[in-house]
Amino acid sequence: MTHTAIFDIGKTNKKFFLFDEQFQEVYRSYARFEESEDEDGFPCEDLAKLANWMQSTFREALARPEFDIRRLNFSTYGASFVHLDEGGKPLTPLYNYLKPFPEDLLEIFFQQHGPAGQWATQTASPVMGMLNSALQLYWLRHKRPEVFSCIHRSLHLPQYCAYLFTGQAFSEYTSIGCHTGMWNFKEKDYHRWIYEEDIDRLLPPIQPTASAVETEIEGKPVKVGMGIHDSSAALLPYILANDEPFLLISTGTWSITLNPYSQDALTVEELQKDCLNYLRVDGMPVRAARIFLGNEYKLWAQKLADHFQQPYERHHSVKPDPEILKKLERFQEPVFHWESIKQPGMEKDITEKTNLGIFASYEEAYHQLARELVELQVSALHLSRGNTRLQKIYIDGGFVDNELFICLLAHALREYELITTEAPLGSALGAAMAIHNRAVDPDFLLKNFSLQQQKTVRQ
Repeated sequence: MTHTAIFDIGKTNKKFFLFDEQFQEVYRSYARFEESEDEDGFPCEDLAKLANWMQSTFREALARPEFDIRRLNFSTYGASFVHLDEGGKPLTPLYNYLKPFPEDLLEIFFQQHGPAGQWATQTASPVMGMLNSALQLYWLRHKRPEVFSCIHRSLHLPQYCAYLFTGQAFSEYTSIGCHTGMWNFKEKDYHRWIYEEDIDRLLPPIQPTASAVETEIEGKPVKVGMGIHDSSAALLPYILANDEPFLLISTGTWSITLNPYSQDALTVEELQKDCLNYLRVDGMPVRAARIFLGNEYKLWAQKLADHFQQPYERHHSVKPDPEILKKLERFQEPVFHWESIKQPGMEKDITEKTNLGIFASYEEAYHQLARELVELQVSALHLSRGNTRLQKIYIDGGFVDNELFICLLAHALREYELITTEAPLGSALGAAMAIHNRAVDPDFLLKNFSLQQQKTVRQ
């Protein structure tokens, strides 16, 4: 029995899994690291600590006699580049994709390479500053030219993880296609601005996501994968196990609704609402709508706890209460003023504050928070669906455990079949499937995921 090792690197949790030949989990470990700071004092991933943990964790697993590890792959968050010097050492911090992008530089960029709407539609990327990871390279070139001139290779984070174990530099589609602003989806090549800014020379050759490098680690032969963007990885098991169109809502810090069947071209208005295209492992587009739902939820869980003098963990134990929901029908307009979610048509006066004093209890405020977050999620879902005809919607990730959120979502989507999946391995499992590059039985989801069709809550 051989095993496949997977590192699943999230912004918060770092996970390591071992799978057997039937993609069954046989081992896992977790780690969390305190953030470091970049040269401007902005929080960022501690790249050295991450690299050390990955290398030591894998070598420890490799040494265990009960496992025969033959494959290694990586699933990580996107919008992040590691810039290497000629000796293969990181030149810069792993800049946080939430770091503000200079407005004056963005204006210059679109004077040179715009207009903004045309650029967004060609690259299928809303204008998001550092979240358009290729703009990080533009920023370095024009704001830190002494650093840019020393860059030999720029690797997306999944491919840097692979580089740690192989010493070889590659690019692959799922990382290139995650709102980087660098890929022309119509021409199926890097956008012209990448060539005009002399950035293409820093990008390693593109390899198929399912390919691997034969290497030797601690004297043992191991096939090391290219790495894969986590949202694309989470989608892969569902694609391989379905023969009819579906949507997948992958929830976490970001809630991303993925539609791998859409043939619709994106409009400027849709892009402004954070609807974009990813690339599948085969280079085909995936229509996606993103919303910073988990981050917003976390912020308000703390604010509600502080206001009502409850422990932070209180939100885990709130159950759906039809009587509270009935009382909340008095609110016809949104109550909450979002801290981290900004979309066209949703702007509010920044001087306005959410008045939690209008709620009689923590439970009532929490129910209203869930109602409004569900409304945001439903809007994102319809953006992702576009004109695709479908009946089935899967939802996985952290919000699956939120009974109130799921009940309200099921009610709002009662014309669809909403299926929650207990798939904490989603991204890791997809990365394992990618390196094996083989089809799975149509019943794979039924056998390996805990699927449950959701019922609506009485209101």
